[in-house]
Amino acid sequence: MDLVKIQAELKAPKNQTNNFGKYKYRSAEDIIEAVKPILNKYGTALTISDEVVQLGERFYIKATASLLHLDERISVYGWAREEEVKKGMDAAQITGSASSYARKYALNGLFAIDDTKDSDATNNHQDEVGEQKRMELILLLENTSWDETMKQKVAIKISAITTSEQYQKALRSINQNQNK
Repeated sequence: MDLVKIQAELKAPKNQTNNFGKYKYRSAEDIIEAVKPILNKYGTALTISDEVVQLGERFYIKATASLLHLDERISVYGWAREEEVKKGMDAAQITGSASSYARKYALNGLFAIDDTKDSDATNNHQDEVGEQKRMELILLLENTSWDETMKQKVAIKISAITTSEQYQKALRSINQNQNK
């Protein structure tokens, strides 16, 4: 598969503007539109699917972005937690918003898109870590030697992380338990 070539050729600029937060961003749809001609060039297909996962009392959307070429498949996951309540949104819109977020981060991982200057990375509301870093920890859980019950318990703890110290402690623990 020509993933390295696809990653090198892909240009997905931040053409969307959030007028309220005054920042530029790219959506999952922007990434998909930018990558389609490149996928066609290399005879590769992209699929994206969602799964609702309940961890404790909270619901998460687990998005899977997969590249397929002949008999080869590469998959990357993105996670987003549904807000319990989001002003002005009904339940379906909340799920849709979480799905879009999870898909975007699955695509970012698959195509090596760096969003460190994204609004999520600069948003500071007494949360030193941010949702993106928490989702990165949850993604790392996929490759640990822990059983599913332990992974769910750790994911619940990760969702409450707000300090850099908590983040570093969780990262060390997860890295120590990675499958070799």
